[in-house]
Amino acid sequence: MTNYLRKFQESIDKTFLRIVETEEKSIDAASDLLVGSIKRDELIYIIGTGGHSMIGAMEMFWRAGCLAPFQPLLEPGLMVSEGAKHSNWIERTEGLAPSVLSSYEVPSGATMIIVNAYGINAFTIDMALECKKRGIRTIGVTSTAFAEKVPKGVAARHSSGKNLHEIVDVFVNSYMPYGDAALKIDGFEHKIAPMSTFVSSFCLHCIVIRTTEKLVAAGIEPPIWISGNVPEGDKLNQKLHDRYNSRVKHLR
Repeated sequence: MTNYLRKFQESIDKTFLRIVETEEKSIDAASDLLVGSIKRDELIYIIGTGGHSMIGAMEMFWRAGCLAPFQPLLEPGLMVSEGAKHSNWIERTEGLAPSVLSSYEVPSGATMIIVNAYGINAFTIDMALECKKRGIRTIGVTSTAFAEKVPKGVAARHSSGKNLHEIVDVFVNSYMPYGDAALKIDGFEHKIAPMSTFVSSFCLHCIVIRTTEKLVAAGIEPPIWISGNVPEGDKLNQKLHDRYNSRVKHLR
C-alpha cells in the first residue's frame, strides 16, 4: 500500500521550507509593523475573512507562546458554527467590512493582519480596501496559487476582480496549493488533505517569532502568553491580562 501519510507529511514539510526560504523579507517587513505597534502600546488586529481562515485569527489569540496584544475580529457570521452555507454567503457579501471595523473600533494607523487562504472573496477584498481607506496598515497571509488562476466574474470573487495579495502593504505567501487539498488517493477522483490551516498558521507563527526576536534585541520584554496549564501559569499571565483586558474585546 502507498504510504499516503508520508506523502502528506512531505507536502507540508516542503511547503514550510519554501516559506522559510522565499518569504523571509516579507516576514521581516510584517514583523516590523508588529514591533512598531507594540512599542507604541497599540493592539494588533487580525481577521480570518472566511469560515476556516478564521482559524488563523483564533490561533493567534489567547495562545501560549503568542503575543497578548492581538485583537481578533471574530465576526460571528463567518463562523461555520453559525452554519456552513451561511458562512459562505457572508464571505461573498460586499459592504460588511466597514461595519466590522467600526464595531471593533480599529483606529487609523493600526496594524491589521488579514488571513485568507484564497484571497479573492468579497469580504476579504472589502476588508483590505476599507483598511486602506482608513489608513490601517495591512499584512496579508494568503496564497497566489488559487487567486491567479480564478478568472474575473466567478461567483466567489469580489466584483472588482482584485486579489488580496495585490492590495495589502505586506504580503506573505503561504503557498497553499490550488484547491487547498494536496493528496491524491489512487482510484479516487478528488484530492484530500487540505493544507491551508497548516500553512497559514506557520506563516503567522513565523511573524511572531521574528517580532519576538526584534523586541528582545531592543531590550523590550515581549508580551507573550504562557500556558495556563503549567504551574503558576495563571499568575504569570495575570499581568498581561490586567494590561489588555479593558482593550481586547474577547479577553473579557
